[in-house]
Parts: sequence; structure tokens; C-alpha cells
Amino acid sequence: MSDAAIVCSNLSFAWPDDTPVFHDLSFTVTTGSTGLVAPNGSGKSTLLKLIAGELRPATGSVSVTGTLGYLPQSLPLTGDLTVAEVLGVAAVIRALDAVESGDVSEEHFTTIGDDWDIEERTRAQLDRLGLAGLALDRSLSTLSGGQVVSLGLAAQLLKRPDVLLLDEPTNNLDRDARHKLYDVLADFNGLLLLVAHDRALLDRMDGIAELGSSQLRFYGGNFTAYEEAVRAEQEVAEKNVRNAEQELKREKRELQQARERADRRASNAARNLKNAGLPRIFAGNMKRGAQESAGRAGQMHASRVGEAKARLDEAGRALREEQRITLDLPDTQVPAGRNLFLGEGMQVRHDGKDVFTEGGVDLSVRGPERIALSGPNGAGKTTLLRLITGELAPASGEIKRSDGRIAYLSQRLDLLDLDRTVAENFAAFAPERPEAERMNLLARFLFRGPRAHLPVGVLSGGERLRATLACVLCAEPAPQLLLLDEPTNNLDLVSAGQLESALNSYRGAFMVVSHDERFLAEIGVNRWLRLADGTLEATGAPAV
Repeated sequence: MSDAAIVCSNLSFAWPDDTPVFHDLSFTVTTGSTGLVAPNGSGKSTLLKLIAGELRPATGSVSVTGTLGYLPQSLPLTGDLTVAEVLGVAAVIRALDAVESGDVSEEHFTTIGDDWDIEERTRAQLDRLGLAGLALDRSLSTLSGGQVVSLGLAAQLLKRPDVLLLDEPTNNLDRDARHKLYDVLADFNGLLLLVAHDRALLDRMDGIAELGSSQLRFYGGNFTAYEEAVRAEQEVAEKNVRNAEQELKREKRELQQARERADRRASNAARNLKNAGLPRIFAGNMKRGAQESAGRAGQMHASRVGEAKARLDEAGRALREEQRITLDLPDTQVPAGRNLFLGEGMQVRHDGKDVFTEGGVDLSVRGPERIALSGPNGAGKTTLLRLITGELAPASGEIKRSDGRIAYLSQRLDLLDLDRTVAENFAAFAPERPEAERMNLLARFLFRGPRAHLPVGVLSGGERLRATLACVLCAEPAPQLLLLDEPTNNLDLVSAGQLESALNSYRGAFMVVSHDERFLAEIGVNRWLRLADGTLEATGAPAV
């Protein structure tokens, strides 16, 4: 639909406790695909809910031109539903079955409408999203999280929407399902607005919209182009700040020099008047004139200092908050070739069934290897990580571990005590480090000043990840093998970049489970393994 549009005018919204989210936000989106980005907690999902009509703005208006499809991040579905019911086609299919059986009641034709080909369209849509062969009467409770997400997208696409809103559509999707979704969205001809932390998906967008509390800034091009534009803006902003700082110093120096000149002139004038023997009234008038002249000069220079301060403040507002983590972690160094883990014939049984194929799986980790472990959901990737740490004992097979420490970051980020502060947790992991050194290290993880003394339980997901990384990477002893299970799930793009910075400073070995191909490329993975159908095999790096 060529006139599909989203128009938000003077939009304001706050939560029931009066916490503001948006204020006087206005924008229009009319064509193509747009990725909506901002740190977690900025209101991206809230904005989609306002557009979809699930929330009402406090002030302002939202209008959508065209048929709307909306896939929320958390699908409000129950396990009792069937696939056909989730897709919204159950009633039409029942009516078609009734007509084919000879029941020509008018209500059946009303239900069917123009959807005589609904089964064919449904099957085609499911096939495109990797759900081929999925029975329409199958219960939702028997599907994986990734299958439910793909099913939810299929339901929205069957509406033939002109405007499609998607909130984190690749969450819980494995690599194959993600690529099928990419292809489906590439063929969508309507207006697409999506929230995603998946950079591969954002790189397929026509434009990027950066959300703030009172504005939506649009950037042409994909996410890579957006990053380059932001980087260029930051360089200009930093240059403007440096220039404004120099100007302020210069104006302050000239103000001080002007005051010193005025003081010297006043002192000389008083001495000269006294020596000249002029009448007192005449000398007083000359003194007042000199003071007024000095005062005007001082006011002029003080005004220039004020203007320079204002320009510095304005230049500073254009700067983005420091987001980079810079580290040096020499204690994590692992010699090349050192055996960190060796497992032979490892087997695990769940509910009396073998997780891996007969004979189990073999795995070795040596030196500072950077290993990516991929595979479909449910293949046993997390189970393999738990075997490596020793959290899970094998039913059969042999395992050897080096003396070096193995650290495991689960998807739940549950290593830290939620009731203790970041600094207190860090002290528990590195008790021998002096407090000043610990605080300096926390600052490198962007926990500066009072932020280091917040309880872990009140931190955002990205902050909790940084706190966990600080405690793990700077622990005593430092880990030689680091295991990460879907570390970028639910992380905003800034936090994902910070994780990349930390891992690129780490000098030990790591194994990471992730479907985020761009993230894996950024952290220098040099060995690729795939676990599927109970078999662990070496593979080549996927194309990003």
C-alpha cells in the first residue's frame, strides 16, 4: 500500500508512578524498513505498543494508515491453543471443511469471505519461515520458543498488513530460522518498523531511527551506516568541545589580564593625582571615571566568559556518554597449546534418553582458542557447557581439566549476589586487590563513583552483564577458560559492543554459544563447532 504511514503528533507518555517515557514526541514514517534503536529502558517497546493501540498516550495522538500487523516481544499465547488458532485461520478452515462436506449454510460463506485459498497461503507462509510440515491442529505447548516466534510472525503476515511492527523478532531463533526470517522480511513490500538488537537484521534495513525522550532522529542507510554517522558526529562534537574549552580559557585569561591592567591604572592614577596636587573634587571625578571605565571593560570580558561557558555547555550536550570499555587483562594469558579441557565419549541422559549419539561426543580446548558453538535450539549446547564446568557429570566418558579456573556465564547472569553492591561483589571475587585498584578497575567497566555502590539487583541487563564481567575477568585467580551461553540475548546494542570490547581484551580461551553472527565475527572466533542431531562437528565460519 503506497500511502501506508505512521504519524505520531506531540506524543507524551508516563507510567502510573509518573515516570516519564516520552514528552512531545512527533514523527512520521511512510516507506520502507526502519530499525528502531536506543538503549534498553528508553521506551522502544512502549512506543510500538502505543502505535499498535495497546497503550494510550497521556497527550498527543497516534495514527496508522493501512492494515496493521504487530508482533510483541512476549507473545500473549497459551499452550492450549492450536497452530491454526494462533494463525487466526481456525474458523475459516472449519467453514471450508463444512462446505466441502456439503453444508452450504450462509454463515460458512460469510466466514470464508475471500479466503478460499487460506490453507495454501498458510502452508506457504509456514514453509517460508521454516515450519514446513507443522500440523495445524498441533498444540502450542509442544513447540519450542523459536517456533512460537516464527508462528507469531506468520500469523501477522497472513493478515496481509500494510504496516508491520516487530519487537525483537529474532529472539530465541537459531541461525537457520533467523536467515529464513531475513528472507521473508526482505520480500515484505509494506512499511516495516522493528526493534532489534540483531545487527545482521538491522543491516538489512533501509534506515535507522534513534529514539530519545522527545525526538526520533532518522538516519539513512543500514545500521553500519548509522554507526559511521554517529562516529562522525561524535568526532565533530569532541572537536567543538576542545575548541570551546580553549576559547573559555582564553576569555578567562583576558578577563584576568583586564582586571590586572585596571588595578595598575587605578594605582598609577591615584599616585599621579596625589603628586600633581590637584583639587580634591577634581581628583575624585577623575578617579570615578577611571573606575567606571575599568568596570565597563571588566563587564565586557565577564560577558565574553559567560558566552564562552554557554558555548562549551552547548558543545558538551552534543557529546554522547562514554560507552567504551578499555581493558588490559594480562592475568588471563594462556600459553599456546596448553590443554585446558579434554572430554572423550561424553554422554548425558535426560529422562532415560541419550542426549548425544552412541559413543558420545569428544571435545578438546587448547591455549587461547576462541570457539563458537552453534546448533539448533534443544540440541544440547547448554548441556555441553555444563559438562565442561563440572556442574553436570557425564553418564559415561572421560573428562580431564587443567588446574586453571573455568568461569561460566549462564543466560541468567546469576553469578552475583543481587543484594550486595557492585563493589561488594567485586571484592568477594578479588579480595586480595587493594580497594583503590578495585575501584579503578570498576571504573574501566564504566562503574564510576556512586554507580559502583548500587545493589546489583537494581541494575539493567547491560549493567548487570558489565558487573558480572568485571567480577569474572578480574577474579583471583583469573579464568583461563570462559564459557558464555547466549550472552547477547536481551542486550541493547551499546551493551553488546561493551561485551565485545571486554572479550577482545581477554587473553584466555573461551567458548561462546550464540546465534548472533555479527557478534561472533567481532570477537575474533577462530574455531567453529556445531552440535546437531547429537553430533559435535567442526565447521567453517558462516558468512555474515
